[in-house]
Amino acid sequence: MAVQVPLWHHYLQAIRSRGAPRAQDYQRAENVLLTVLERVHALDPRFLVDYSRDLEAFQFALRSSEDPLDMEVPLWVDAEALLVEEVGAAEAGAGLGCCRLGIPGDGAGLEPWTTADVFHASAEAGAQCRGHIVPCKVLRVLKDLLVAAIVHCKHHGLMAPGSLNADSLKEEQLRLSLLVSSGWRTIRFHVVPVVRSKLRVPVLERTQLTPGFPEGSLRRIICQEVALVPASAERWRVSTDYLLTRLLAALGSLQGHRLDSLSILDRVNHESWRDGGQSPGLTFGHLKTVLLWASVLFPAPEDWAELQGAVYRLLVVLLCSLATRKLPHFLSPEWNLLQDPDLDLGALYQRVERFASQPEASLRIHVTHLGPSPPPRIRGGIEALLQLPARDPAYWATAYFDVLLDKGHAKPTLCGISEPQLPTRGSTPGEECGCPWAS
Repeated sequence: MAVQVPLWHHYLQAIRSRGAPRAQDYQRAENVLLTVLERVHALDPRFLVDYSRDLEAFQFALRSSEDPLDMEVPLWVDAEALLVEEVGAAEAGAGLGCCRLGIPGDGAGLEPWTTADVFHASAEAGAQCRGHIVPCKVLRVLKDLLVAAIVHCKHHGLMAPGSLNADSLKEEQLRLSLLVSSGWRTIRFHVVPVVRSKLRVPVLERTQLTPGFPEGSLRRIICQEVALVPASAERWRVSTDYLLTRLLAALGSLQGHRLDSLSILDRVNHESWRDGGQSPGLTFGHLKTVLLWASVLFPAPEDWAELQGAVYRLLVVLLCSLATRKLPHFLSPEWNLLQDPDLDLGALYQRVERFASQPEASLRIHVTHLGPSPPPRIRGGIEALLQLPARDPAYWATAYFDVLLDKGHAKPTLCGISEPQLPTRGSTPGEECGCPWAS
């Protein structure tokens, strides 16, 4: 295995060399969009501009994929004065912590949000609730403001010609899509109205997944404000994207190759598993969740000291998720992130396992960097790892994990299983797979 170390590090260095230019591209594109949003705010003060987005540039620099990025537009509203009416996720159509935002009958200072362009009077209007702030109406107002702001900025030379394409604003969706050019790179932003609130979210309060993170970081992060974003025409939902990015940054403060392993798998996913971004498949968000779970499952610093071993820790969690068709949301484990019907999980599993067995074919920056491929080395080891009982942490100890990875062609006998078989499509999640959320 030692002969492969330079290849992994060569691949990582190539990714890192692109990190600073990517961050600069992001910041240039973000500046264009912030200029437009400043004009939106001037036209309608109910929509604010969020300048505290350093973590977004940090996250974009980690990525190779070009999936759309969210640009949150906070609403100028006293969220503590609103009536938060919780509804079931199934009724709302999607997501975690779905709700309606009501205007109380005596809500002083909320008058800008009782106008017909964003407000719907309740049929049961009374002293307690006069009606609700409706996401589809807020989106419609924001869309019109964006069009007017873009026209203004172009007319006054506040942005370079061709730097922003608003054609996709015609699409009807819960996000307003804009293409922003930054040099040779074009970045798609989803402009999303958000209500920032100190809303009590029970599923976040129950989170106890502290192993593997800096002491107290998880508790501090989940106690911060949450963002309510559109979930349907009439409902809002809790978005934890910012909280997860904060957790990612906390992992980056630790020694080891946690973030490096995420960057490597994101590039392999983009180039190999998604055919250069041309095919549907896993997103950076999926892989980020895999890293967060892997950090809990492998909390010891030595688990992340060696680059190849760090990548394989993510691979085991990812393969387990694909095999069981279940990747729990990190802060709300009852929410499965692999429910998208467009995801062919069987085909994805085959691609990920092929990479895990013989990574050299994908660890290339240019075709000339690819030498002769050695035979697969650890196929049996990967299948055996998927059988490890999650309830016995001894099996996941650093030494045992690394020894198993080095077993080559041998098929080890674990827990009485001589020929490990992957979980079938109809298996109950967690019954046969030793994933960290096994039931």
